[in-house]
Order: sequence, then C-alpha cells, then structure tokens
Amino acid sequence: MLCFSENLVRLVMDKIPSGSVNLRSHILDSGYIMSDTLTLDVFGRRVEVNGEHATVRFSGVVPPTAGLWLGVEWDNPERGKHDGSHEGTVYFKCRHATGGSFIRPNKVNFGVDFLTAVKNRYVLEDGPEEDRKEQIIIGNKLVETVGFDSIIKQQSQLSKLQEVSLRNCAVNGAGGKGGIAETCPNIRKLDLSRNLLSSWDEVILIADQLKHLDVLNLSENKLQFPSGAPSLTGTFSAMKVLVLNRTGITWAKVLQCVPGWPALEELYLESNNIFISERPTDVLQMLKLLDLSGNQLIDENQLFLIAYLPRLEQLILSNTGISSIHFPDAGIGCKTSMFPSLQYLVVNDNQISQWSFINELDKLQSLHSLSCLRNPLTEVNKDAQTVRQLIIARIGQLKTLNKCEIPVEERRGAELDYRKAFGNEWKKAGGHQDPDKNRPNEEFLAAHPRFQLLCLKFGAPEDGELKTQQPFMLKNQLLKLKIKCPNQLDQKVIEKQLPDSMTIQKVKGLLSRLLKVPVSELLLSYESPKMPGREIELGNDQQTLQFYSVENGDCLLVRW
Repeated sequence: MLCFSENLVRLVMDKIPSGSVNLRSHILDSGYIMSDTLTLDVFGRRVEVNGEHATVRFSGVVPPTAGLWLGVEWDNPERGKHDGSHEGTVYFKCRHATGGSFIRPNKVNFGVDFLTAVKNRYVLEDGPEEDRKEQIIIGNKLVETVGFDSIIKQQSQLSKLQEVSLRNCAVNGAGGKGGIAETCPNIRKLDLSRNLLSSWDEVILIADQLKHLDVLNLSENKLQFPSGAPSLTGTFSAMKVLVLNRTGITWAKVLQCVPGWPALEELYLESNNIFISERPTDVLQMLKLLDLSGNQLIDENQLFLIAYLPRLEQLILSNTGISSIHFPDAGIGCKTSMFPSLQYLVVNDNQISQWSFINELDKLQSLHSLSCLRNPLTEVNKDAQTVRQLIIARIGQLKTLNKCEIPVEERRGAELDYRKAFGNEWKKAGGHQDPDKNRPNEEFLAAHPRFQLLCLKFGAPEDGELKTQQPFMLKNQLLKLKIKCPNQLDQKVIEKQLPDSMTIQKVKGLLSRLLKVPVSELLLSYESPKMPGREIELGNDQQTLQFYSVENGDCLLVRW
C-alpha cells in the first residue's frame, strides 16, 4: 500500500483549487490518511466491527497487556464477552452482562463522511481512457495526478440526485463544511438507516445543507439527543416524513425536538421502549401517521394523551402488548370525541382477547380500516372466516379488514348471521319482536352494542330463525330455493334443494348442466322475501351460499 506523509498530503491539498471542496473533503475524510496512534476523542463514537455495530465506552491501556485498547458496548449484547470489567477492574459499564469487549483500534471501522459514502455508491467512475493526467511539482519532485478533471463530471452526476439510500454505509457525519450543499443540494428523500451517526447534532449538520429534504430515515442509529431544546434553525422546515425506529429516542426527546419539525406528517418510532408521559401541546398538529410498533410499555391510558391530535389518520400499534381500550366519553351506540380523524388502525401481534376491544372501536367516528392479526381473540380455536364476520358485524363503518375490502354483500351476510347467532341470548336478556316490549338488559347491550341497530336495519329476529342448531346432517343443511331466469321468459321456474355449503362455482356447474349454458356465461344473484326489491350479486365463485346468507325460500336469479 502506498503511504503519504502528512507534509506530502498538505502539498497535494495546496495544489487543489480552493473551490474543489468535494475532493478536499474526500481526501481528508475518507480514511485514506491513517495513523498508528489514535489521537481523536473517540468516547461515544459509533463503530463497526465485522458487520456488528457498537459504541466506544473506553479508550486506554488495559494491564497487563501493552498498547491501546478500545472498550466497546455492542448493540447485540450476545456479541460481547463481559460487562466492561477485566480482572476485577471496571473500565466501563454495559447494560448487559455480556455486552462489552476490548478491541484493538486497527480492527475498528469508524466510518466515512456523508460525501464519501455518496460517491462510493453513486459516482460512475471514468474509464482509464477518459482520465487525463496532469503533473504538479511537490518540493523538488514531479508528481503525476490522475482524474482531477473528472470532478466537474462527478458534481454534475451528484447534483441531480433526489433520492439517496446510504443504508449500512458506515456514515459517521457530515464531513467538510458546505460540501454537501455544493455537491448534492437537491436530495429530497434520504435513507441513513443503520449507519454510525452518534448524535442528533451530526444529523443537523447534514440536513442543514439539504434545503429540499422532506423524507429522512435514521433508523438503527444509536443517537444522543440534545439535553435541552434545540434551537429552531429551520433545518427541518420542509420535512414531512421522519423515521426514528430503534434509535433510542424517548417521548420526552420527541416533544423536545418536534417544534423544529413543523410540517411533519409521518413519524415512525418503532422499538424505542417509548412511554408516552406527556400530551403534545401545540405540536404535531400536521401529523397524519404515527407508528408506535414494538414499544411494549404502551397502554390505553398513554394513548389518551395523543387522542386529540387533530389530523392523525393512521395509528400503528403492532406488538405493543395492548389488550384493552375504553373510551369513557362515549356510551353505548355513541361516538367518542377522541381520535377524530383516525381512519386506519393497526393492532397486530398484541394481547387482545376480549370482544369488548372490538366493540369500543365502533365508537371511533372516522375508522374505516382495521388490521387485527395474530391476537388471542383471532387465533385461539377460532375459525378465521367466522372471526372476520364477527368483527365486521361489530364495527359498522369498517370498509377494509386485514387489508381485504369488505363488499356490501359480505357486510350484509355478516350482520344477518350475527343477528341470528345472538338472537336467543337477546331474547333471554329481554329482547322482543314488539318494539314496545323490546328492552334487553344493560349487560347484553354492553356485550352487543350494535344488536339493536341491526334489528332496526333488518327487523327483529323471528322465532323460526332462532331454532336451536340441529346436529349436523345433510338434510339439516339443505336450502329449498327457487331458480328463475329473468331474461328467458319461456324458461319455467325451477325448485331445487342445495347445501348451504355449496360454492357458487358448483352452483354454476349444476345450472350449466340444467340449462345447457356454458359456465363462463352465467351470472348469478338472488332475492330474499325479507328484502323485497333488492337483488344481491353472487360475484365470488369461491364463496358458499351460506357466506351470502342465502336462506330457505330465497330465489336464485340466473342470467347469461
């Protein structure tokens, strides 16, 4: 390897034009200038060793061995060997008993500056034939340089960048002053996740040179945040999306920094052990999405502190351990004033085991999308389709469940089935077909707050609908149906008995043989005497007659 003395490097730097900030920064900060001794203040610096990240907690001699050692605390505590102690002496402290190691400085990567990382990833190197050689005199020696003329071309390439991903590129800071603004000022979306940034101040030095920055991802950087409120410099005035997953930020630090993010619309705070201790006041007023996934300390009382963010449309609470929610300002059948704009809620991978949680969500005035996967309520000895129907019936305004749209006919079927499934319980609780006598007790209404509304919508369940389920036999599952062909006036009405478990595809196969019409040309729908004048399309060939709530006496309509 060719090594330059410091004097030689200074002479080379003097020959570079003063306006060529990027090349100067590249030479000084890219790691080309090495030293056998570590003279920088390394305490608290983020480092990388063989792909693992750590924080320097100690620098010095560790007797009886000679030479300099770095004491590091690993992000992955299983990577270390001890807690920062050696032979009874405590050199530094770790959060975990096996979180620490001593490493020689030459084994550690302290990273590169921002511009070096950008050039390593985005600059297209000139071929040898395109390089132009120049000669400069250093002292009394003639030194040949290659590629100085490519600086302008590189700057042209980088100045066009608007989306930059430097994930896992060992970025440790901004580098030379003004270099980023000169070289790549048009960056709008920047991914700096899993790098070696150690403080929020370093982030500011980078972002302050990117006036158009509106999306910034800083995930997996263990950042030290300011001890006091940072000055409002306008650095993040245009930023709309900020990702701070696994950065170690606290809720107090969020509220401390957030006045500097006036336009913020999306904030991601996954896996930071956040405890919401304070209500946001006059901040986060533009926020539309908040991700609190993986923060196991979150509970319903903390959620009430963020319940009045006026524009919050999406709230992600996956893997927080939440098990209950109750909106005390809203009674049965009423809407809460909390989360007034919330449209999309994610509560996957939690401890939700009671239907009361789902009932409460019906109180949210704007909710139309819910994701509720891998909870005890949905996983333990439950048929997935049945659970889906029960959730749909309990949340009246829901349009999407677990990322699957809820068609009109599915909602109708779910609500009719719900009305029948709990009809006997409703009658025992004081329910009655006569509206003047229909007074179910408070316990039933609390468990089934939408039941009375469904009775108004479809009529109170009749005694014939509420017969005790007979043991499973095919004859108990057969539906007596009429089959009409509205567009074929000469076709007689047919009567058939079909299993309620029969799929629409099989019904079409049967009708194809009866009517001598290809399956691909058949269109099915049905009418019910309970809903005169309304026709329900049977559009999904994989669903069953039961799914569409087809009942005895209904009429299948066949067109081609």
